[in-house]
Amino acid sequence: MSTADSLERASSHISFQQLADAMPQMVWSTLPDGSHDYYNAQWYAFTGVPEGSTDGDGWNGMFHADDQERAWGRWRHCLETGEPYEIEYRLRHHSGVYRWTLGRALPIRGEDGTIVRWVGTCTDIDEQKRIAEQNQILSRELSHRIKNIFAVVNGLIGLSARQFPGMTGFAQKLQERVAALGRAHEYVRPHSEESLPHPGAPTLKELFVRLLSPYPALDEGRLVIEGDDHAVDDRAATPLGLVFHELATNASKYGALVTPEGRVRLSVRVEGDQVELRWDEEGGPGIAQAPDLSGFGTRLTEISITRQLGGTLERDWARDGLRVRILLPARALSRD
Repeated sequence: MSTADSLERASSHISFQQLADAMPQMVWSTLPDGSHDYYNAQWYAFTGVPEGSTDGDGWNGMFHADDQERAWGRWRHCLETGEPYEIEYRLRHHSGVYRWTLGRALPIRGEDGTIVRWVGTCTDIDEQKRIAEQNQILSRELSHRIKNIFAVVNGLIGLSARQFPGMTGFAQKLQERVAALGRAHEYVRPHSEESLPHPGAPTLKELFVRLLSPYPALDEGRLVIEGDDHAVDDRAATPLGLVFHELATNASKYGALVTPEGRVRLSVRVEGDQVELRWDEEGGPGIAQAPDLSGFGTRLTEISITRQLGGTLERDWARDGLRVRILLPARALSRD
């Protein structure tokens, strides 16, 4: 190698170091086998370790003991597959305190596609992590208080109904609606790991199961929930809770669930950015003509679907049972 080539390579190396040292993140690189051979100045300023002491595989000792095995496992997987590396772990600060850090790395490939080096960064996310945890705690506490409010409102309705016996029927319907809202809220509200209703995020079909669980027809197999599934959160749970509680109540009083032979099928179909919900009744009392649709429950249903969720609702009063088709934008069901 000529002196000119050596000087050019040295100049490039210095330029990379200057660039890396100027970055606010910790920057590191490894050989193709994952052995670390470079850290920028931010790494040493954050960790306070002597220069070169974390070369090779010495870096893993800087992680919290509870994170070391997980970090090693993820890193080995990326080295074997060439997948991008991304993980959150607790890294020891020079103060001795472990701080949450986001680690990322990408492979650099040669002309033949083989990995010639990995370049990565570590970003201190400890403050954001603690703020997020605090927000989660506050959200759970707020949701718990909302749950208690549902119970208080239901109790007040019951007490008021005793004072005004003529309002008993109305009060009972109102209590049922409040209870349905409470079940929907309880399912989608922020939970701790201990109070999670099931692993994973809330889903549409599971929401329907919990919402319709008070109706015996669900256990009897006369009310069936089928089809696709989709994530759902708090902003969609309330209007959907009102709508399908109303449909199930009417089916139990006037529709398919009145007779032992009656059946209801609630189906979900997800296609692109649209979600179709169908409520199909059959086997109940025959329908001679469409009923009056000016009632409070009907207006409540339409407001929930069209105004709150931006969807459409169609009813077909077929002779053998009511059929309802609801079309919703998928984005209205979940923020994710």
